[in-house]
Amino acid sequence: MPSAQMQQVLAVLKERQLRSAMEPPVPIAEARDGFIPAAAIHPIPADVHVTEVEVGGCVAYWLDAPDADSDTALLFLHGGGFQLGSLTSDGELASRIGRAAGMRVLFLEYRLAPEHPFPAALDDVRSAWAWLLNDRGLDAPSLAVAGDSAGGGLAVSLLVATRDEGDALPAAAVLMSPTVDLTSSGESMRDRVDQDPISTPELLRRLASDYLDGADPAAPLATPLFASLRGLPPVLIQVGTADLLLSDSVRLDAAIRAADGPVTLEIGEGLPHVYQLNADTPEAMEATTRIGRFLRHNVRTAP
Repeated sequence: MPSAQMQQVLAVLKERQLRSAMEPPVPIAEARDGFIPAAAIHPIPADVHVTEVEVGGCVAYWLDAPDADSDTALLFLHGGGFQLGSLTSDGELASRIGRAAGMRVLFLEYRLAPEHPFPAALDDVRSAWAWLLNDRGLDAPSLAVAGDSAGGGLAVSLLVATRDEGDALPAAAVLMSPTVDLTSSGESMRDRVDQDPISTPELLRRLASDYLDGADPAAPLATPLFASLRGLPPVLIQVGTADLLLSDSVRLDAAIRAADGPVTLEIGEGLPHVYQLNADTPEAMEATTRIGRFLRHNVRTAP
């Protein structure tokens, strides 16, 4: 059963969902400015050093918590349905994971739909991965990728594309409520409608359509659940049962296992989409601890 703190979060999210259903859509710029994916926006802690950099034509930020190992880096990909999200919405979560893992974080603000449809975001992610290897001179075993929601889907697509190119893969991947099926074929898109306090099937289908802009939703790099998943690094997946995308995580776990890949699936009973964003709940803190442990175990540090 969710904690008292998480139950308060669920109530806020549900009230917001009901209010949104009665209001007309807002312009995309206004939606981006007001995007709050959790119950509240949590600021990046004051002791985390934030440095803006340009990566392949995109804005990115180094997030350095005290004692972060400068020889390791976590490429963090934010969520927001491929249309929303930024350092404001996800920077605290990325910083918290970096602190738990003892790693620097490269937070990428990839191009967003509908102005920049598929595969623009993935192209930016691939450029950021190449930048870490080639421009920064970091070794793949000292690097990892993490993403939530749409960012989790982009992380899997990065793994698939990088493997197919024969290039070095990250040492590990962390996926929080990843969006890996843009065909909306998962059972939870139907049987979790009354439980999800954030999304609706109509919203998710519209976001996918805007992102794809006519591209095939079943294309492997758009829906990496349908790609070959053989040869991937260790993957940690975290998802809650109060999430329309629960099936994405469950099927992704099964597909990686079927390909003999190392994967861990953690399902939180009654927890919402990307519950890790809610920093004032014990569930988010415990999830962060497990993510940090996973990354410390799999990412190579300097001797």
